[in-house]
Amino acid sequence: MSKSDLAPSAPTPVVSVKPVVLSAPGRDEDLQVRVSAPAIGHELPIIVFSHGFGWSLDGYAPLVDFWAAHGFVVIQPTHLDSRTLSLPPDDPRTPLIWRFRVEDMKRVLDQLDLLEGSVPGLSGRLDRSRIAAAGHSWGGQTASMLLGARVLDPEGGTGEDLSDSRIKAGVLLATPGQGGADLTPFAAEHLPFMNPSFADMTTPALVIAGDRDQSALSVRGPDWFTDPYFLSPGGKYLLTLFAAEHSLGGIPGYNVTETTDESPERVALIQRLTWAYLRHAFYPEDPGWLAARSALTEGPDPLGRLSATEALTATST
Repeated sequence: MSKSDLAPSAPTPVVSVKPVVLSAPGRDEDLQVRVSAPAIGHELPIIVFSHGFGWSLDGYAPLVDFWAAHGFVVIQPTHLDSRTLSLPPDDPRTPLIWRFRVEDMKRVLDQLDLLEGSVPGLSGRLDRSRIAAAGHSWGGQTASMLLGARVLDPEGGTGEDLSDSRIKAGVLLATPGQGGADLTPFAAEHLPFMNPSFADMTTPALVIAGDRDQSALSVRGPDWFTDPYFLSPGGKYLLTLFAAEHSLGGIPGYNVTETTDESPERVALIQRLTWAYLRHAFYPEDPGWLAARSALTEGPDPLGRLSATEALTATST
């Protein structure tokens, strides 16, 4: 798979500003945000990115740097579970961190004016009609809520709809699957919010899962991370990455110690396919996604497999 097949010919310079501090009444902690944007271009689409457990606005540079250098404004909030905030386990906010995470993402959208004005030269260059939500691990569940997924209540009720119509597409990376009997006893007791329903997740999305991602929170195997694709309505893609574990080759950061399956080639594939998918979602006439899908199957040793569901049919490439 050649870079020319999947990405613009050259990256552009990026301007990144952090922390931009947003007032967050009821959170008991101001929301710190990082904004990364290409230094040139107009009508720039937006990605709001939710980090995995313990991370912060400083994570996921391999993805953020690429997206911003190739035409997207990327906005990264630091959620309350970040190690940078050291929230104690007995803090009264802890049981509702999953909900604070969703509210963080919505607060970012509510205060785009302030965020836009925080980056020199960015004013007037955002395309607010093209916004995507993306996230990794717990951040994937956070992003999925904006796409229409719901957390079931303890009695199995549907749960509140926290979706946001401003979000037009999603990228869900190593996102946990359904709860209930699929959780380990520890997860069921301590993480009851890990009980999503994807039945109402109607917003288009690309789901990415590793076929060696064995979670300590689920009694199932790596297929647990494909639930957001198989259990949601049509209009989704699934990228299954061969030999990939939870860090998917190293997307949380460069030289991150948690990465047990380090693979620059896999990270490069994720960079280019996510870019091409979001280009396709926002600009259907863009040829990059078709080229990316074709390039994935070329060569004797592909890095993954792409499947697709439409409204009424399922196909695979």
